[in-house]
Amino acid sequence: MRLLFKKYGYCGEEYEDYFTTADRTLKKDSQQDYYLEYALENSTHTVLGFSRKLHTCDPNDKSITDSTVRVIWAYHDKDFREGSQNYHGSNRGTKSLRLLNPEKDTAISSSLPYFDLTNQNVPIPDKDTTYWCQMFKVPVLHEKHHVIKVEPLIQKGHENIVHHILLYQCSSSLNDSVLDYGHECYHPNMPDSFLTCETVIFAWAIGGEGFTYPPRVGLSIGTALDPQYVLMEVHYDNPSYVEGMIDNSGLRLFYTPDLRRYDAGVIEAGLWVSLFHNIPPGMPEFMSEGHCTLECLEEALNAEKPSGIHVFAVLLHAHLAGRAIRMRHFRNGDEQQLLAYDDEFDFNFQEFQYLKKERIILPGDNLVTECHYSTLDRLHMTWGGLSTRSEMCLSYLLYYPRINLTRCASIPDIMEQLQFIGVKEIYRPVRTWPFIIKSPKQYKNLSFMDAMNKFKWSREQGVSYNDYVLQLPVNVRCTKTDNAEWTIQGMMALPPEIERPYKAEPVICSSTSSLNCSLFLTLLIVLYISATTQRNIGPIV
Repeated sequence: MRLLFKKYGYCGEEYEDYFTTADRTLKKDSQQDYYLEYALENSTHTVLGFSRKLHTCDPNDKSITDSTVRVIWAYHDKDFREGSQNYHGSNRGTKSLRLLNPEKDTAISSSLPYFDLTNQNVPIPDKDTTYWCQMFKVPVLHEKHHVIKVEPLIQKGHENIVHHILLYQCSSSLNDSVLDYGHECYHPNMPDSFLTCETVIFAWAIGGEGFTYPPRVGLSIGTALDPQYVLMEVHYDNPSYVEGMIDNSGLRLFYTPDLRRYDAGVIEAGLWVSLFHNIPPGMPEFMSEGHCTLECLEEALNAEKPSGIHVFAVLLHAHLAGRAIRMRHFRNGDEQQLLAYDDEFDFNFQEFQYLKKERIILPGDNLVTECHYSTLDRLHMTWGGLSTRSEMCLSYLLYYPRINLTRCASIPDIMEQLQFIGVKEIYRPVRTWPFIIKSPKQYKNLSFMDAMNKFKWSREQGVSYNDYVLQLPVNVRCTKTDNAEWTIQGMMALPPEIERPYKAEPVICSSTSSLNCSLFLTLLIVLYISATTQRNIGPIV
C-alpha cells in the first residue's frame, strides 16, 4: 500500500515523503518525489497543494494513470515524530477519483429549464438486489431541444443503496396510461409496455457525478424521432437486507432551445447479460470478453454513417468481482490505442470517462470489452446476471452523430462451454430454455447451472477454461431502436485476429523536481480543522 505522508509546520519548513509497509508501519522514502507547492491556513481550514510526477520509477510509489485512484487521507492534531506514530482515530477518509480525467463541466446558465425524473416513495424491499422501473413522459415541446447536462438526484442517506440508473427510450406508440405506476423490472408480472424500452439514452452509476455534454453535442428531445416516453431503471443494492427504506432518487435533465451541431447517441457494448457468461470459483484472475463485432458495425455503419461515428465518453461497468476493465479497438488486424480502461476498477465508483481525444469508429472495426475478475472468495460459479453478486461486462459509448444502433454485444457459445466439462448430449423439455443434460451419467438430468456447479473446479482447470472460452465463436447481438434487429443478429462470429498488437509508448519517469506539464500532477487537500487544533497539524496522508 502506498501513502503520501507530509509533515507541515507553520511556514511549510518540513514536509517528507513516506510510505507504509504491509503491517501499516510508516517509513521515510529514500526517494523524495512529492513537492509542496503552497500552504494556506485560517481559523477553519488548512489547505495544502502538492505535486509529483505521474511516473516516478520509485518502487514505493504508485504510477498515476487514467485508472481509478483511491486517495487516502488522515491527520492528527500533534506533530509526527520519527519512530513514534500518532494514530489519527476518526480523522481519516478515502475517496475514489479519476485524477487525470476530471469532469469537463462547462458553465451553463442558471436560467436553463430542466425536468426531473424521480421515483415517488418507492419501498426498497429487504432483499439483496432490486431493479425498479418507472415510466415517465418527456415534457411536450413544440420544437427540437437538446439536453446538455444530466445530474443524479440521489436521496440523502441512500448514496450506497442506489447502485445505478439507466434511462431507456420507449415505443412512441404508448400513451399516458403507462405512467400510472412503477413496477419491479424483469418480473413476470411487469407491464408489457416495459418490453418496448430497449434503447439506452443515458447511464449513471454509483460514485459518478453529473455529466455535461461537449459543446457541439446534445441529447435530442422534442422531435418525432426522439423519446416521448422513457423508462427509468434504478438498481437498489441492499446486501444488509435493511427494512423500511423509501426512496425518491432519480435524474435531473437540463435542456436548451439553442441547438448543438450533433445529436448524441448511446451504444451498449460488451457481453449480453446472461448465464452464458460464467466465472469459476477460486480464481485470482479470470478474463471475459464481450464483442462488438466487425459484422455488426459494418452492417449498421454502412447503412447509417459510412464515414464513422465519434466516441467522446465511455462508462465501463461490472459488479463486485470486477477488478479491471478495458475497451480494446481493432481495425484491419491492427490494435489501436485503448478506447478506455480502468485497471483499478472500483465497484462503488463508476462514471463516464471523457476521452482525451474523440475516437472515430469505422465500418469493419472491432470493439472488445475486456473484464478481469477475481473470485478467490467464492465457492460456487459466478453467473452473468442482475444481482451485484452476479456479474456484468459492459461498456456504454457516448458518441455522435446518432445512428440506429443501440446494442452491439455478444454471447458465448453454450454448448462449447458444456463440452469443456464433458457433457455429450442434451435435450430441451421446451423449445428454448432450460435444457437438460442426457449424458454422461454424472450430469444426467441436470441443468446447465447445476452441471457447471457440480464440476470439480481447480485453479488449473479454471485457467484452461478461461483460455478455451476466449477462443470460442460468439453469438452476435446487434439491435436497433424499438426492438428491431440488424440482419446479423443471432449469427455466429469469431473473435478478431490480432495481427499487430498495440505497442504503448514507454513510461517516462523522473525523480527530479523539474515541472513537466504532461507528467506532473498537482493535488490539493483542503481540511476543515477546529480552531482548537488547527495550530498543530501533524501528518497529512
